[in-house]
Amino acid sequence: MIMEIGIVAGEIWHYLDSKRSATVEELTKELRRPRELVLMSLGWLGREGHVTLGTPESGFVATLNRK
Repeated sequence: MIMEIGIVAGEIWHYLDSKRSATVEELTKELRRPRELVLMSLGWLGREGHVTLGTPESGFVATLNRK
């Protein structure tokens, strides 16, 4: 499971690199991955400081942090 989370985290990073930001729903649809796996991968990216996550009111928008 950890490997899948890492793989999807990489897919999310690449997607956000080209789009800048996206909702969980967009990521789930575009990457064709289960919502739970997308959420776990976003948690990983957030913990590592690679993305900023918005509030539920914003649809959990994920934005790539550019350094």
